[in-house]
Amino acid sequence: MIERKATIASRVGLHARPAAIFAEAVGEQPIEVTIAMDGEPADDAMDASSILSLMSLGAANGDVVVLRAEGDEAPAVLETLVKILETDHDAV
Repeated sequence: MIERKATIASRVGLHARPAAIFAEAVGEQPIEVTIAMDGEPADDAMDASSILSLMSLGAANGDVVVLRAEGDEAPAVLETLVKILETDHDAV
């Protein structure tokens, strides 16, 4: 299992618009990805392609989340997804 941490950059956190952008990107990946708040047990991780799961995290600007995935593609996939989370999608 590979994991990467990301800091939520969107000004109002992982709400509807950033969650939709991120969930769509996860859904396009060839592997399953989970997400959890930093410090949460891996068993509590949720499906990162689910907008409802993402919004239920309650991740605010500056919060750190952990993305996890398995497989040969995991490092590249997670790097791509970290960049999305660390982009402010609320910027004008």
